[in-house]
Amino acid sequence: MRHEQLEVWQRSKQLSVEVYQELMTLRDFGFKDQITRSALSIPSNIAEGFERFTEKEKFRYVSIAKGSCGEFATQALIGIEVGYIPEAIGQHWRQEAMSLSRMLGALLKSLTTCSRI
Repeated sequence: MRHEQLEVWQRSKQLSVEVYQELMTLRDFGFKDQITRSALSIPSNIAEGFERFTEKEKFRYVSIAKGSCGEFATQALIGIEVGYIPEAIGQHWRQEAMSLSRMLGALLKSLTTCSRI
C-alpha cells in the first residue's frame, strides 16, 4: 500500500495545509516555524516510513509521526492562549491531531502484529 492511500496521511496532509494557510501572515517567525514544522512532520514521516525497506523502519517513522501529533497539539493550545490562533480553529486542530494520533496508534499496533517488531 502507498502512503497516499492512507486516510491518516491524507488527513494529516490537509491539516498541514490548513496550518500553513492560517498562519501565513503570523509575524512571530519562531512560533510559526515550530508549529508548521510539527504539522508538516506528521504526513512527512508517514510517507518516509512507507518508503523504507523494513517494517522496523516503517514502525519507527510512524512512531515519530505520532509524537509529532502531541507536539503539534501542544503548540496549538499555546497558540490559542497567546492569541495567535483563533479558539475555534485551534481546538479543531487539536481534535484532529488527537484523532490522527489514535489512527497512528492503531497503525503501529497493526505493524507490530503483522511483523512482530
